[in-house]
Amino acid sequence: MNTTNAVKPVKPTRPAPSAPPERNFASKSVPRHLARGAVGFGLIIGSIVLVPVAGPATLLAAPLALIAFRGCPTCWMVGLAQTVSRGRLERQCTDGVCTIAKAHPAARAPE
Repeated sequence: MNTTNAVKPVKPTRPAPSAPPERNFASKSVPRHLARGAVGFGLIIGSIVLVPVAGPATLLAAPLALIAFRGCPTCWMVGLAQTVSRGRLERQCTDGVCTIAKAHPAARAPE
């Protein structure tokens, strides 16, 4: 009778996943954010409109809009919502259920 103890290999454990980093596309002020949007949309529109006049090389200006938008136009829109709501809304989580509610006036950060 074979009485050798077979040792099963232990699977390596992965570290617990950390919370994903919070994405923040907001600007310091609404006028600054709107200026970034005007630059971004201006670059996109200008690069497309100028193709018949200056040729396809003008399309090289379109990727610069991604820098102004900090990503894509959708990222810019999310940032606009974050900029407008900064200090006015807060997330409250109770028993695993999270809601968004108005922030208390005392909790607002000085602007």
